[in-house]
Amino acid sequence: MKEVNPQETGRAYAFEMWMNAPMPMVTFFKTLDVSRLAKISRKSGMKFNMLMCWCIGKSARDVKEFYLLPVGGKLMQYDTIAVNTIVANREGEVSSCDIPFCDDLSVFNQHYLRLTKQVAESCVNHDLTESMVIGTSALAQYEIDGAVGMYSGIFNNPFLIWGKYKRRLLKTTLTVSFQFHHTQMDGAHASRFLDGIQKEIDKLRI
Repeated sequence: MKEVNPQETGRAYAFEMWMNAPMPMVTFFKTLDVSRLAKISRKSGMKFNMLMCWCIGKSARDVKEFYLLPVGGKLMQYDTIAVNTIVANREGEVSSCDIPFCDDLSVFNQHYLRLTKQVAESCVNHDLTESMVIGTSALAQYEIDGAVGMYSGIFNNPFLIWGKYKRRLLKTTLTVSFQFHHTQMDGAHASRFLDGIQKEIDKLRI
């Protein structure tokens, strides 16, 4: 992680326009066809949430704007990305767990299982401060259509939320909300990222 001059990046105009905006976050909604993920999860025993997190990381990896993030009024550049998940811990509360992204699904799955178990048992967050972290929150037992207004003014990280997927006759769908800081990316970048998640889902093979 290092500070970069916004004027020497493709985000110069966005930094000037949105860095000090009172509400710089934008939220998009998208309904994904997750039939393949649900089927793979059932057959392989892999967690659906882990598969979603991997597809998110896989799509973000190819969008260069994900490697930049406004932090404390500065623009920071990262070499790696991670995907965060919220974990129910043994005290009945929730903890935060950053999973380093890896192209190899089996390795990512190993990291996911080990780190989420560690966080659940210790009740201590696992933070990867040297990676650009994509936040996620899965409310899998609830039928929600998304979330807005998550901006704290402290954390500017991109964030996805989803609820329970919906089984139809021919396919299974999941609506996700994606919040991002406008300094980091524009709507076209966000849309390409969301389209990329669907593409990663569709081509996933186990």
